[in-house]
Amino acid sequence: MSNQATEAPLEGAPQMVRRAAFPSSSGNARIGQFFSVAHRALTVLGVAALFVLGLMFFNPDLADKLISMSPFSDSTDEMAADAPETPPLAQLMSPATAVTTVPVIAGAAAAASVPAISAQAMSPEERQLLGTPRQQKLVTEWLAKRYRVASDAADMLVSAAYLTARDIKLDPLLILSVIAIESRFNPFAESPMGAQGLMQVMSKVHHDKFQELGGIKAALNPVANIRVGSQILKEYVTRGGSVEAGLKTYVGAAEMANDGGYGVKVLSEYQNLKQVAMGKNISIYTTATIKLPPAAPAVSATAEQPKPATNNVASAAKPKAEEQLAAL
Repeated sequence: MSNQATEAPLEGAPQMVRRAAFPSSSGNARIGQFFSVAHRALTVLGVAALFVLGLMFFNPDLADKLISMSPFSDSTDEMAADAPETPPLAQLMSPATAVTTVPVIAGAAAAASVPAISAQAMSPEERQLLGTPRQQKLVTEWLAKRYRVASDAADMLVSAAYLTARDIKLDPLLILSVIAIESRFNPFAESPMGAQGLMQVMSKVHHDKFQELGGIKAALNPVANIRVGSQILKEYVTRGGSVEAGLKTYVGAAEMANDGGYGVKVLSEYQNLKQVAMGKNISIYTTATIKLPPAAPAVSATAEQPKPATNNVASAAKPKAEEQLAAL
């Protein structure tokens, strides 16, 4: 009898252990499910974040919209409103202003003042060179996106190019095309050969042109660099008799058989900017290039030339180059 009494509780012991372990195993399963769901949610959020970042990279307009929707955008605007106004570009480019004190980024206020300045006492040729405010805006926005330049900096650089073009009678889109190919709008670019700034000017060679702008140290000043580089480009185009010849001399290939494709790159970018200025939708990732007409065969030195034509080659080159610049 005593043995039966003690064996009965022992037979039910395993069932009691299983019942006691059931709640703990159920809790572990729930915790495992929670971590599994959290892991999946984080994975989905990570993939979504990467997708949004990729979309913002290929569509800068979306990034601007998202930034404007941010709660911090208002405070940024207030800080910009409290910042001191920068001097207009007309004042920055004045010889009386020390070039070494010109800021690299002039801001939107300077760009906004350009149309009012350029509208005073302009000839029809000057108006054609400067274009309309809408055209300048389209060109500025396209270049800022294509070369990843801050909007305020792009405003200043494009405005400086247009004002310089008005002064020296050169197409501003050609100036901007040279800047794009030479430095991709990096004002501090420098080549191993010593070419500096936006238009990669050899400041040591053309030091005389920088004298009135503060010396060769001004080569890294964007406004001074654009002015000197444009003057050099205009001289080369006039001397060479064509834009293609001027570009070949500008890149330092005047004595070579070809310029390594430099002229094609510049003129292709020039065509892109012309299309953009007309309001056409040109992709910022375009790599389309133009085809240049075949170069005229070189005239033999022993060939007889009429004396009047030989004597007037130098004088005829300048009008021809000016006509081609006007046609651009």
